[in-house]
Amino acid sequence: MASYKCFEELPSWKDAMSLAVAVFKLTSAQSFRFRGDLVNQLRRAALSIPNNIAEGFERGSTPELITFLYIARGSAGEVRSMLRFALELGEMPAEAGRIRELVGQCESVSRQLRGWLDSLQNSDITGQRHLNDRTREEYERRRSRSEFELRLAEFREKMEQGLRDGTWGTHRQDGEPQSQG
Repeated sequence: MASYKCFEELPSWKDAMSLAVAVFKLTSAQSFRFRGDLVNQLRRAALSIPNNIAEGFERGSTPELITFLYIARGSAGEVRSMLRFALELGEMPAEAGRIRELVGQCESVSRQLRGWLDSLQNSDITGQRHLNDRTREEYERRRSRSEFELRLAEFREKMEQGLRDGTWGTHRQDGEPQSQG
């Protein structure tokens, strides 16, 4: 799993920010003129997505991050709902294609957040705020053990495949044939 130092590195934040910028550009179109409430609410909800990802990340604890990711996901649903409303309204035909694209972007961001939430909820990592030397060492030890177990499983699979097809022991680790002399 990747380790991010700041929220600006997060793929979900980048995609959410891209969505917010696109919503701001869309709502600047002439078709959205005189639709102040819809424009304002759509813009606020769109900007809420990356802002809540950022705030949750900066809070430093997994429970708080989870809370803010749920808020961000809720905002993505709100944006999607308002975009669908704009389509149903039928008064913005020039923007209909772009609106549909943004609905797809909302769905993508929501799926990313759901995946991240699933991984966080199934993790025993409590967040950087709770890290001290002892917990950091234990986390690193478990991560190293997991990486070793993964490499061991890969090696075992290669060995078993080589034994099945009769090629085990005939090649060096780098894949080159082993010299017989």
